[in-house]
Amino acid sequence: MFAPLKPEVYQRLEQAVLDIFSHSDFHKANIRDVANRAGVSFSTIYKHYGSKERLVFAFVDVWLGKLTERIYDHLQGIEDLKEKMRKVLWLQLDYYERNPGLARIIFMTLPMKTWMADESFQQKKMINLYLEVMRKGQKEGQLDPNVRAGVLLDVMLGTVQRAFTMWISRGQQGRLTDQANMLFDMVWRAISNPGDGGR
Repeated sequence: MFAPLKPEVYQRLEQAVLDIFSHSDFHKANIRDVANRAGVSFSTIYKHYGSKERLVFAFVDVWLGKLTERIYDHLQGIEDLKEKMRKVLWLQLDYYERNPGLARIIFMTLPMKTWMADESFQQKKMINLYLEVMRKGQKEGQLDPNVRAGVLLDVMLGTVQRAFTMWISRGQQGRLTDQANMLFDMVWRAISNPGDGGR
C-alpha cells in the first residue's frame, strides 16, 4: 500500500482529470497529460492508480458517490412515491448541471464498453437505492408490475442522459433543471401502472 496522496495533490489531480477527460478524446488523453496539468509526477499517478482507466474511474466513483449521498439526504421525509421519484430526477439534473465536467465524462467521452468492464460502473449503492424505490412502487401498485424494475429505472436514467447531452448540444441554454417537471411527467406516464390511473 502506498501512502495516500496529500489533499492538495489529490485536489490538483482531481481537477486535472476533470478538465482533460471532459473535453478530450478518451483514447488520446493519457496519464502524462494529467501529470503535466496537475503538476504531479507520472510515477506518483501510476503508483497509485496503475492505468489511465483506473485513474478516471476512481474519480468518477467518488463524484457519483457524492450524488448518491445527496439523493439519500434529500429523500429523507418524503413519503409519496411519485414525489420521491420526481425529486430523484430533479437532483440528478441539478447535479449534472452543477458538475457538467463529470456528466460530459460519463455521458459523452468515456467509452461505455471500457467503463462497463470496471466495478465502478455498477454504482451499487446508487442503483440499489433506485431499485428499492422502484420495487416498492411496484409492490404498492403505482409502478408497472409487468416490467422489470431495472427496465423502469433504465427509462428514467436514459431520460437524464439524453436531456444532459442535448442541453450541451444546444449550447446550455436555460437551466437543465427547468425541464425537470416536464421530463418527470413523461417518465411517470411511461413507468406508472397503467391500471392505476397514473396517480
